[in-house]
Amino acid sequence: MENISVHPLSISKIKNIVFDLLALLFIYLVPAISHLLSFPVYYLEPMRIMLILAIVHTTRKNAYLIAFTLPLFSLIISAHPSLIKTSLITSELLLNVWLFLFISEKLSNKILSVFLSIIVSKVLYYLIKFLLINSAVMGGDLISTPIYIQIIMLFVLSVYIYLMSFDRRK
Repeated sequence: MENISVHPLSISKIKNIVFDLLALLFIYLVPAISHLLSFPVYYLEPMRIMLILAIVHTTRKNAYLIAFTLPLFSLIISAHPSLIKTSLITSELLLNVWLFLFISEKLSNKILSVFLSIIVSKVLYYLIKFLLINSAVMGGDLISTPIYIQIIMLFVLSVYIYLMSFDRRK
């Protein structure tokens, strides 16, 4: 009788691990890509892009893992952003995942869910950042990425969700 061994890592887990490593590599390379392109790539919200990709292409647990680890990884490898801003970004991304999952369960509309989850998490991010700046806990400008770029990214990510939802209906 042939002995068949089953590997403890499922295809899904391998896919998540590969995605996570690519996401970390991308965040690691953002400064180099920015320098190479002479464009501040962080304006395109690379962490949010990776988060939305994780939501669409991996599990909800993995999306939470990405939301938690990407800002922390950025802080560890580049000492940027500051610990306070890292905590703020982490909170925003975790909220973004939770809101997306919550809203999409209630509305069964992934496009509206991603749109609303990004807007609400950004509004809360800016509200808390405003309070931190005004209380002198944090320095810097309230808005560092131009609003028009944030709006463009909001629509790009919503269209991506739409395209992925449309593709899965086939």
